[in-house]
Amino acid sequence: MPAKEMNLKWLIIGAMFSSVGMSFVWPLTSVYLHDRLGVSLTLIGVVLLFNSLASVLGSYLGGYLYDRKNPYHLLIGGVAATTFTLILLVFFHGWPAFGIILFFNGISGGWNVAVVNSIGTSIRSQDSRYVFNMLYFAQNLGIVIGTSLVGFIYSISVTLMFVVATVLFIGFLLIVILEFNPAASKARKKVSDTEKTSWSSKNLPKHNAIMLFAFFLSLFIIWIMYQQWVSNLSVYMTGIGIPLRNYSFLWTINGGVIVVSQIIINWISRYHENMILEVFFGVLLMSLSFVVLIFAKTYPFFVLAMVTLTIGEATALPTIPALVNTLTPVEAKGRYQGLIQSWASAGRALGPLFGGLVIEMSSYTALFIIATGAVLLVLVGLIVLWNTLHHSLVMYR
Repeated sequence: MPAKEMNLKWLIIGAMFSSVGMSFVWPLTSVYLHDRLGVSLTLIGVVLLFNSLASVLGSYLGGYLYDRKNPYHLLIGGVAATTFTLILLVFFHGWPAFGIILFFNGISGGWNVAVVNSIGTSIRSQDSRYVFNMLYFAQNLGIVIGTSLVGFIYSISVTLMFVVATVLFIGFLLIVILEFNPAASKARKKVSDTEKTSWSSKNLPKHNAIMLFAFFLSLFIIWIMYQQWVSNLSVYMTGIGIPLRNYSFLWTINGGVIVVSQIIINWISRYHENMILEVFFGVLLMSLSFVVLIFAKTYPFFVLAMVTLTIGEATALPTIPALVNTLTPVEAKGRYQGLIQSWASAGRALGPLFGGLVIEMSSYTALFIIATGAVLLVLVGLIVLWNTLHHSLVMYR
């Protein structure tokens, strides 16, 4: 009797619980450390850097172990570890305890995302593009819900903020225990212990390996530039007289556009199967968003730039994991899904530092021009490489 497949519904619900819970931690980290605990901005930057590097480590380990161990147990362990760090934050959120706990929270957070995405590669009853679009949708919907509530709860009590996050992760843990058991038997094609230990990256077709590295490097560059929206744009906008609340509302727009975009993209994907065109189109729009920023001086232009960016990210970013899935054999799907998260996390880690250096050495306009050029370079590189290699790529189920 064939093993039962993991239910996509529970994978999506679990991803959303995780996203909402983590959204009670990261958005106000800088404000909390600086305003409540009196930590310098430089030291806050170090804390955030190590948190991102921890996420890189967790993502790689989670994906690597997925190919070798029971994914059900891996996810229970990762979610339990995150829950434990949040319980610690309820009682120990002073300095330096907060920074230390945040590091371990970053490891487990990266681990969980990598394992959830890796489990998604094994759902064969749905097109992989649909699976990753829905995971991306759930994760971003969770961010919208979390960030819309966290400011209000933070104004009441920091402790309450961590209590709510803990409760959400306890809920996630219960979902994993009760509904993720198929991940142990059917969430991926069973591979014998001999195959697991004998397979290495040397077994991957050469052109597949080149294309995968191109995707990883592209994500790294894209996320460095994307982080300028998160880290430096608020300072730029307030500096030209636009209220901070207007900047915050851009992220509400971001969440809303992602939700609508995913519905439209899932509908369009029924009628065409060329995923790489979605990546090209999405990366092009992301580069155009920085072109708009070069000339943006009034709020409507920033809204236009955000909408352009969001449609681009909603089109390209969920499609890349789906393409990586088709380019990797079952023995290594977890490893390469983990590498996606690792390269993206590395870009997020270096983004604020890169932007700050460019602004200090030149200007915001120079930063936006560099971002435009870098993302366009990614687009050109992907187009040339794909057109050169795609006939010789080996596609896996």
